[in-house]
Amino acid sequence: MTVSIILYLIFGLVLLIFGAEWLVRGASRIATYAGISPLVVGLTVVALGTSSPELAVSVMSAFKGQADLALGNVVGSNILNVLLILGLSAVIVPLIVAQQLVRFDVPVMIGVSFLVFILGYDGKIGRLDGILLFSGVIAYTIFLIRQSRRENKEEVKSEYEQEFGEKSNNLLMNMVLVVCGLGALMLGSKWLVDSAVAIANSFGVSELVIGLTIVAAGTSMPEVATSVIAAIRGERDIAVGNVVGSNIFNILCVLGLSSIVSPAGIAVSAAALRFDIPVMIAVAVACLPIFFVGYRISRTNGAVFLFFYVAYIVYLIFTATQHEALGTFRAAMVYFILPITALTLIGITCQEFLLRKRQAQ
Repeated sequence: MTVSIILYLIFGLVLLIFGAEWLVRGASRIATYAGISPLVVGLTVVALGTSSPELAVSVMSAFKGQADLALGNVVGSNILNVLLILGLSAVIVPLIVAQQLVRFDVPVMIGVSFLVFILGYDGKIGRLDGILLFSGVIAYTIFLIRQSRRENKEEVKSEYEQEFGEKSNNLLMNMVLVVCGLGALMLGSKWLVDSAVAIANSFGVSELVIGLTIVAAGTSMPEVATSVIAAIRGERDIAVGNVVGSNIFNILCVLGLSSIVSPAGIAVSAAALRFDIPVMIAVAVACLPIFFVGYRISRTNGAVFLFFYVAYIVYLIFTATQHEALGTFRAAMVYFILPITALTLIGITCQEFLLRKRQAQ
């Protein structure tokens, strides 16, 4: 592995981050200039913008036939979004969870996570599967737009302007931002994919592992920045909504489009079906009881999320290197740490449910 490969990796990540920012700002301002509601812009253009690095990298990987990297990027990003981003944000400040997220968006996130396992159970997510997934994001977006009509437009406009600043009427400048953003995303994704594959080959590590770790972390930088900054500013509902929405978009749009453009579909390895996709499902399911308890994520919950993300990365490293401690680490997680955590979450949920029932009487 040469220094140039590392530089391509770094520059690729930088281009992805800046490209996403330029695309979001330019497209959002063009949409508002055209008279589209700021809320609809946030639910569509901004959601696409924060997930555009994942989209660019996964589609590029799928088009080049590097399906493991495309799948690993989506699965790894979703795991990172919940465990690392929500965990870090909650440690900074306890997060408030909107009731709509608990009642609708989190169940949708859990449902589409299960759908990935079902579609990939035969070893491949084909073109028809991709069309089904992409149809899902269209239906989800239409639902959100209909829901947005019930919102207070002035409130939404105020929140939008706090997040992105006053709208710019310089149409040409905003179009330049969009073009530059798309160009940066395309070039950054190419550099990132090529360098990640080179690193995987030089170390003898699978493309799936590289996608689950380095690429997933790099393409999730916009979500990391948005959620952490929102938590620091006290906009705690934005921090949570950003993660849940991004996970839904990653599966339905990113994986859907990647499956459509891939010449042979997205191959789903036995390793992904046996471990990584179930982990993605597990962290999605874990959100429901934690979010349900008081509609908040406490610092303790955040610390638990961070702990499990570190444990997940350690497991991937041990597996890739066939470390002698792998067996002991796996046994400790499966037979000790995971059951205790699950029982604790169930106990807290039952306690909260009984408390609410008593208060209602």
